[in-house]
Amino acid sequence: MQANGAGGGQQQQQPPPGPAGPELGCLGAQNGEASSGSAAGEQLAHANGLLPSASSANSGSNSPGGLSVNNGVPAAGAPGSAAAEMGGGGGSSSTLKKKKRLSQSDEDVIRLIGQHLHGLGLNQTVDLLMQESGCRLEHPSATKFRNHVMEGEWDKAENDLNELKPLVHSPHAIVRMKFLLLQQKYLEYLEDGKVLEALQVLRCELTPLKYNTERIHILSGYLMCSHADDLRAKAEWEGKGTASRSKLLDKLQTYLPPSVMLPPRRLQNLLRQAVELQRDRCLYHNTKLDNNLDSVSLLIDHVCSRKQFPCYTQQILTEHCNEVWFCKFSNDGTKLATGSKDTTVIIWQVDPDTHQLKLLKTLEGHAYGVSYIAWSPDDNYLVACGPDDCSELWLWNVQTGELRTKMSQSHEDSLTSVAWNPDGKRFVTGGQRGQFYQCDLDGNLLDSWEGVRVQCLWCLSDGKTVLASDTHQRIRGYNFEDLTDRNIVQEDHPIMSFTISKNGRLALLNVATQGVHLWDLQDRVLVRKYQGVTQGFYTIHSCFGGHNEDFIASGSEDHKVYIWHKRSELPIAELTGHTRTVNCVSWNPQIPSMMASASDDGTVRIWGPAPFVDNQDIEEECSSMDS
Repeated sequence: MQANGAGGGQQQQQPPPGPAGPELGCLGAQNGEASSGSAAGEQLAHANGLLPSASSANSGSNSPGGLSVNNGVPAAGAPGSAAAEMGGGGGSSSTLKKKKRLSQSDEDVIRLIGQHLHGLGLNQTVDLLMQESGCRLEHPSATKFRNHVMEGEWDKAENDLNELKPLVHSPHAIVRMKFLLLQQKYLEYLEDGKVLEALQVLRCELTPLKYNTERIHILSGYLMCSHADDLRAKAEWEGKGTASRSKLLDKLQTYLPPSVMLPPRRLQNLLRQAVELQRDRCLYHNTKLDNNLDSVSLLIDHVCSRKQFPCYTQQILTEHCNEVWFCKFSNDGTKLATGSKDTTVIIWQVDPDTHQLKLLKTLEGHAYGVSYIAWSPDDNYLVACGPDDCSELWLWNVQTGELRTKMSQSHEDSLTSVAWNPDGKRFVTGGQRGQFYQCDLDGNLLDSWEGVRVQCLWCLSDGKTVLASDTHQRIRGYNFEDLTDRNIVQEDHPIMSFTISKNGRLALLNVATQGVHLWDLQDRVLVRKYQGVTQGFYTIHSCFGGHNEDFIASGSEDHKVYIWHKRSELPIAELTGHTRTVNCVSWNPQIPSMMASASDDGTVRIWGPAPFVDNQDIEEECSSMDS
């Protein structure tokens, strides 16, 4: 293989051998180093150590015309080696140009590229890159160690550890590395049926390390495995071969400084981190996160257009004939339920292709109107509640449209909120008259909690704890099993409504005169106060939404819908179109680009991306964001 401009077959000037030593980085090579000898059959030996070829297995090879390269540095005295003139022909007398020393960052980039190219199998390219740059991909001792591990030469790999010891910062790291090596050696002996040899490793090599005795006890149990498949299953191990040894090498590399051996797949990891960071900083990113680099372009920065976000009215539903107080998508995202002052609940079907909604069923007879709706976990049932003076609750069968249960404990009750237990067989309901109840699907009372004036309810995923906001401006947790309660959130103003994130960690509160607040339930701290929304003493329901629930949306008394990124206090979108207070918003849990809002103007608006989005629109939006 011919180097830059160096005449093939010409004898090149040979530099004196460089000083030996463990230091890394550029070693003073010139551009255009190392042309090959003369014949096409001459080999460039892969002595960067990553994948030794047959002609370079012996570093002292004296094959005619061969170039022996040690991590890209020509070996002293090798025929045909060394520092050809840049573009010079054989026999010319032009002087060598002294190469400028590379910066540390340049060296790092070259090593990262070299590692990536090696992973693609471009080993001769790696050799030439290291040779021309004068950089070393990794320490020679690390190269030997890598090869011995991949070849399963465990005794030699242990000897290599002694050479690496001065280069490792932590004295305990060598012990851990040796333990990992011996563990692999032990498992491979067992898989080969060499039980005595495996026992010898366990007793005489692993045990004397006095490290991780609990793991040694587990390893000793593998002696009882009857066959190799049983061993691989119990040890959760890939078996003897390239796969398990590569995984072992990845673990071993974590103990070595990157100057000695690069962490595995370092360039890919850096690129993945960069892509993830750009996505995290993108205010409108609302698609499923894919960690596969093949799914993105590395040639341009990641940015999402606002036109791809649910900021545009797709449809206006006008079938209600009075104020619409509540809306909620089903858990599977195929239906939307809306409740109105007109005493009806309307169930809408979402077309999976066009994302248009059509009326599916109308559930009538709610004398006081419908101010709250809750879908059962399996979406088979729907519970509807009324406003403050309503003492009744309706449980509907969604499939048939039939009323299963109409429940009322007392005419003096106020049943204004409801929440389903995760098992789908129970729900809790209550209001501001001083108690809340746990009931079954037939409306039978299972439990009750007295003395709590409830504004809003939520059942946590543990199936035991009910969260309730009350008239004391707080959210408390109530456990029906051990009959305990505890304070979780304390605000300075009335909590009009709240909702909980899917993972149960965050609570989103609409607080009277204050707006929308985000609380961390685990740490019991106020995380963020979102700005812009107008919130008086009307009950407004906000929601989490988008992929990974990265966004927050809320209605407002100024007739708008506000959307925030969860991390930002300022809204990223203010949606106009309603003409009176927006009482409730609901984000489709399965279609991140769809959102619904219900308003006192008697309409429900369905929000989605801009009708026509092309690449030019996105590019124009990107340039405006840059400016």
